[in-house]
This record gives sequence, C-alpha cells and structure tokens, in this order.
Amino acid sequence: MKKSLVVAMALAIGITASASAANPFSDVPAGHWAYESIAKLAAAGVVEGYPDSTFRGDKLMTRYEMAQIVAKAMAKGANVDRLASEFAEELDALGLRVAKLEKKSDNVRITGNFRYHYSDYTYSGKAKKFNGGEKYEQQVLRTRLYIMGKVNDNWTYVSMFQAVHSLMENKNHVYDTITSGEGVNFQQAYLDGRLGGVKIQAGRYNFTTAEGGNIYDSRMDGLGVSYGKNLRLSGYYGRPTDEFGGPVYDKFWGVNLEGDSGKLTLGTGYSKFYQAVAVADGDDAGWAADDSIFSVNAEYNFGDAALGLVYLHSNLESANYKDAAKDGYVVNVSYKGAKDSQPGSWGLGAWYYFLGHGNSIAHTMDGYPACFTRDGQGFKGYQLAATYTFAKNIRTTLEYFDLRGREDSDSREKVLWGQLKFSF
Repeated sequence: MKKSLVVAMALAIGITASASAANPFSDVPAGHWAYESIAKLAAAGVVEGYPDSTFRGDKLMTRYEMAQIVAKAMAKGANVDRLASEFAEELDALGLRVAKLEKKSDNVRITGNFRYHYSDYTYSGKAKKFNGGEKYEQQVLRTRLYIMGKVNDNWTYVSMFQAVHSLMENKNHVYDTITSGEGVNFQQAYLDGRLGGVKIQAGRYNFTTAEGGNIYDSRMDGLGVSYGKNLRLSGYYGRPTDEFGGPVYDKFWGVNLEGDSGKLTLGTGYSKFYQAVAVADGDDAGWAADDSIFSVNAEYNFGDAALGLVYLHSNLESANYKDAAKDGYVVNVSYKGAKDSQPGSWGLGAWYYFLGHGNSIAHTMDGYPACFTRDGQGFKGYQLAATYTFAKNIRTTLEYFDLRGREDSDSREKVLWGQLKFSF
C-alpha cells in the first residue's frame, strides 16, 4: 500500500490537527492532492518523514509500518477501529512498545546551539610571558547538545555534550584551552529539582557566583541549594572543575543572600576555595593558594537600562607584589538586550574592572585575564559589548577588552572577541 493513500484513509477516519499546520516535507508541494492531509498528520505526530526532510509518498509500506501509524493515531484519540481490526496481529506485537516509546518521547527534550567564535589577543609587558607571546588568535566551532529528561513533576535530569573544533593551531600558546579541549566530551550531568520549597542542583553543572560570575563561572561537581523568591538564601559545596581540564582547587563552599525591592536588587556572599595545585617557584608561585572571597552586589533596573556594582575582597597574599591590593569592584551598564526569539532585538553593555589579587577564580568574561592572576596581581580596564539577533535563534555578539595589570600597568591585554550562534 502506498504511503500517500494510507494518509488519506487515516485522515478520513478521524485524525485532526490545525488546518493551518505547515507541511514539513520538501517533496510534497502545496498543490499536491494530499498536501493538507499530510500537513495535519505531521502536525499531530502521526506520520514522520526521512532524515532528508522528504515524505516519499510513492514508497510502498510494510504491514508493520502501517501498524505503527495506526498505533500513533490511536494514541492521539482517533477513531481507527476498522484499521485496528485489520492490523490486530501487528498491533499486538507493536502496541506496548509503541506506547512506551510515545511516553518516553514526551519526557525527553533535546536543545542546543552551534557557534562560530573568533578572538584576537594582543599582549604587552609581562603579560606576554604568561601567554606565550605577543599575539594569539582563535577560530573555533563549538556545538552543545542539552538532553533534559523529566523524572517526575519535581525533578529533571539534565546533561550536556560539547564538541569543539579549533580551526587554527596555537601550539606555542601556554593556555590554549580550546585546542587542548578539542573533541567531544560529556560536560554536564546533574539533577535539578526541589524538596518542599528548597531548590536543588546535584551533580556536575555550571555554577556562577558574584553577580553572574565575577568570582566563578565554570563547572562544579557538587550540590547547590536555594530557598526563597523575593529574598533568596543559597549555599553550595563541591569541587570546582575547569571546562577543558582538571580542577585547580580541591574543593570550595559558599553562601549567598540576595533580595529584591522593586527595581533594586541587593546581595552579599562568601566563598572559600581550598588549594589543590600549587606552583613551587617562579613568577607565578602560590597563585592557586587557599582563597576566601567576600562580595557585595547591587543592581538597579530602570526598564530598558540597568546599572550594577559588585565589590569583592580576598585574603589571598601575592607572591610577587608585597602590597598587592585585595579589594576590587566592577561597574556595569547595560541597555536592552538581544533575544533569540525576537529578530531585530539588540543590546549594548559596558563594564569597568578594578579587581584585586584573588578576587577572581574563573571569571565569566571572554577576555580571559589569566596573564594577570597568574602573575599575582589584579587587573583594571574596560569591556564593551554589542549583541544583535539577525533572525529567530540566530544571534551575534561582539566584545572588546582593554585590560592592564593593577600592580604593573605595563602588563597589558587587548582582546577582540566575537561569535555567531545558532540555537535550536
């Protein structure tokens, strides 16, 4: 039996869907006699095409393939008594399995994004030593796939696979984490849920602290809990892990308290990092010692614009600068923001950094200021950013950084960073 004829028969006996449903198959033109029927059945999830987006309506079907269509139609509540009788034997063999697959497909969702990323780094002064040279460029393709499975009404399992492909070789660069992390790996696996009013994340997940990541923005293995809505108390304990390699710190823990009052958000937090890796001697000796960081943050939302401030204090001593500052702050201003679902939306942002030694462990910025932190000093400077959504789920970002060492201002880093991201 030809597939196109079966489609017409199935629709005639009770399969319904939106009359305006779009036909997803490239080989079924709008003028085809079965166009509307196929579109409705595809929208209802009763028929599926091939990986190349074709329907192949002239292809002959086996009785088992037809039984699968009947089983899906039954699951949608269609009146298919006559067909069910005709294919009773096949449905007995397939029915239970099909029902289980249908149930599981409703519980699992896959999303992701693909991006092209370009960056250009220029170093001067001591920063050249800690980055393997004066100039460094990257061109990278990155794919991330998120798989979310619903455990029950309160719990969800989330995992993330990442594939990285470097389009340039930078073998002489000291911290070329992109090249060293090239390939496919399992980046995240955790449970997200709640017990009563307490929200819980447990496993390996991405963790940020201090107003979106001024202290830390990377993977962690551990447990995070939070409670409250307008006034939120959260705590965490675990092992900070780098995106492409092993941990620099053995473990960390912390607490945060944040609250909203109208357009104003205020918060404070404390984080404690315990040393796992220490450099025995040299210019970057002791850069990964135990570190305790206290933070205070504030943000005021004006509507389209927002103004934020973060203050940080660390107890970490510098091996290279005796009187290195332990206090710092970040000021940021943002206007609007590009949204993946809104073509033509855009946003602007500006940040000024004046951070002390030990204030930042794994900063969220794309400027990667490792040349300053490994030297035992903080950094200062600015970042500018612009985002724009060209089409639905296609967004571009452009950022520029000009950063200097806080203790040694001759140590300098300039970065031009951009990406084009496709979300699905």
